[in-house]
Amino acid sequence: MPPDGFEGDERKRVLNLEKHGIDFRDAIGVFDHPHLTVETIRNEEVRKVSLGKMDQCVIALVWTDRVGIIRVISARAARRDERQAYTARFGA
Repeated sequence: MPPDGFEGDERKRVLNLEKHGIDFRDAIGVFDHPHLTVETIRNEEVRKVSLGKMDQCVIALVWTDRVGIIRVISARAARRDERQAYTARFGA
């Protein structure tokens, strides 16, 4: 279960929207549906990648837990291996 609140850098949100066509505000909707979350470590920070559906496409939402608040780092279309992992878990 993800933390209760969400936050993100507005500049990064706009850049992410331009680069990947996905708004952080829409991407957090992955938590409202079946999703798969895995942990990674980058620059000594624990990050989480949640795979879920948005508009019938599987996306990857990268975030970190900051004392009960989800800090969104990026959102993008899921890579092939991520889509396969999601489909293996939840089906098409």
